[in-house]
Amino acid sequence: MNRNKDLGMLILRIGVSALMLTHGIPKLLKLFNGDFDFPDPIGWGSTISLIAAVVGEAIAPMLIIIGYKTRLAAALAAITMAVAAFIVHAGDPVGTKEKALFYLVAFVAIGIMGAGKYSLDRR
Repeated sequence: MNRNKDLGMLILRIGVSALMLTHGIPKLLKLFNGDFDFPDPIGWGSTISLIAAVVGEAIAPMLIIIGYKTRLAAALAAITMAVAAFIVHAGDPVGTKEKALFYLVAFVAIGIMGAGKYSLDRR
């Protein structure tokens, strides 16, 4: 049974994080290109908000995929998705914020369960 749980965690980690990278990589490229025009939903300034989004949507998912510092990375990704769902899309209908809520729930679950056997955390 444990083997199935570990395999399930691997699939969840890779699947959710790979999909999140489709949002994070464009932001990472935007940052590398010096384009700091980005929304500032929590008052940190555009540049810091962009860096925070890159951490939550690109760096954290990469760490989750390889299973390194998984719980910390999942917490960072979950916080980013909480900001997206409850601040950026606060006034929007649930259908609009559904994707951010899905990622939030998935990253919270990953954070609670940890990386599993197939990870660098398990070495």
